[in-house]
Amino acid sequence: MSEGFDALVDELDRAAVALRDGELDAEQAAALVQRCAELAGRVGAELDRAGREAERVAPGQEQLL
Repeated sequence: MSEGFDALVDELDRAAVALRDGELDAEQAAALVQRCAELAGRVGAELDRAGREAERVAPGQEQLL
C-alpha cells in the first residue's frame, strides 16, 4: 500500500486508543467518531484504487483463459 494508506490507518489506530481511554467528553468523542468515519471512507477508497490497479497490472484468471 501507499504511505497515505499507512498514515490513514495510523490515525484510525490513534483515534481508537483515544476513544477507548474514556477521557474525552461527549462532544470530543462525537467529533472523533465523525473523523473515524471520514478516515474509513478514505481507507475504503484507497483499497478500491489499489484493487483496480492490481487488476489492471495482473488480470484475473478469467482473462487468461
